[in-house]
Amino acid sequence: MTAVPFAFLVHPRARLSDDLARVWPPLGRVPERLADRAVRRLPLPPVTMARVHLTGAPDPVGRVVLVPLGARHMLESPHAARDRVGAAVDLAVRRGASVVGLGALTATVTAGGTTLATRTDVGVTNGNAFTAAVVDDQLRSVLAAAPDRPRRVAVVGATGSVGTTLVRLLARDRAVEHLTLVARAGGRLGTLAGEVCRRVPTTVSTDLRDIRTCDVVVLLTASADALLRAEHLAPGVVVLDATQPRNTSPDLLVDRPDVTVLDGGVVDVPGLRLRGGDIGLPPGRSYACFAETVLLGLAGHEGHFALGVPTLEQVDHVRGLARRFADVGFRPAPPTTFGRPVPIATSTPADLRTRDTGGAGSAASTRAAAVPGSHAQTDRPDADAALAAVGAVR
Repeated sequence: MTAVPFAFLVHPRARLSDDLARVWPPLGRVPERLADRAVRRLPLPPVTMARVHLTGAPDPVGRVVLVPLGARHMLESPHAARDRVGAAVDLAVRRGASVVGLGALTATVTAGGTTLATRTDVGVTNGNAFTAAVVDDQLRSVLAAAPDRPRRVAVVGATGSVGTTLVRLLARDRAVEHLTLVARAGGRLGTLAGEVCRRVPTTVSTDLRDIRTCDVVVLLTASADALLRAEHLAPGVVVLDATQPRNTSPDLLVDRPDVTVLDGGVVDVPGLRLRGGDIGLPPGRSYACFAETVLLGLAGHEGHFALGVPTLEQVDHVRGLARRFADVGFRPAPPTTFGRPVPIATSTPADLRTRDTGGAGSAASTRAAAVPGSHAQTDRPDADAALAAVGAVR
């Protein structure tokens, strides 16, 4: 099957004036407050932010389309955000895209893409099948690095699109000793726990403080702020933050030097290059949701793919595509913490806080960017406020 062109939707994640200046340079000179007001009130159109190139392909294989709404705008005004996402999909179709991927909160505000299911002019995917697969692989690497430790895992945001799929993967393979599922919606939690508890002992909670019994915490929430605080975590815990925008702050490592925070959902695609903009990752790295869109484009996929909660069959299928195109990459990236390289098995928490390579993983690379990915926030809501975001569909 012949490859087809694709588009991937992103949005500003933190400082709007910085992010939007990549497309509209004058906005880089205005105060953040005015940029926020402009984005809320002006009918800013979606725009191509970058063109996607792969080594060996003479022409661009896809494009990155910017939806001019920040993370907080997306969550506070989902209906307006949905309209903006629809306009971005329209632009992608006009530019020839056959597949459109939903980055970060563009998936959340469209209920995992289900509000776009009636479109017949383009295939849509939320990117969450491959995200769940990559996070699953990363989690197993964390567990394998300390085989003598208990395998008690918390999934925060367990009833979301990625969370539900990850829980089902872990239960299918009995990959952990115990699951603690945390989300805002107790009813959906109970249903999911009832589905998997016969294969893996499972408890549920709507309180973040209950993850203190766990050795590894996988964070899969939809929020514009950092959620985890020092008091939520057990001594020596590993946090795999696969949120986009990310829901951990570097301050956590200052308050808790015994804690390891790893960046989740990042893959190596060595031949991948963006021209005209970036998504906050060094060349050759991609978020898994973006990579899923690239894989579908390379495979010539027709029609919709992952909408809502991906099935395990879809996870297996996209893993098969990653194997098929293994010469391009699509493997989990080496471990990083806030963009800085770190070997899981040998580095101490102090290494995580102080190592600076001076390159793509340096402090400069954690700047705000218009991406489907993460940015460290410094807001520190209490546990009850934090749970207001837990369980939303990514």
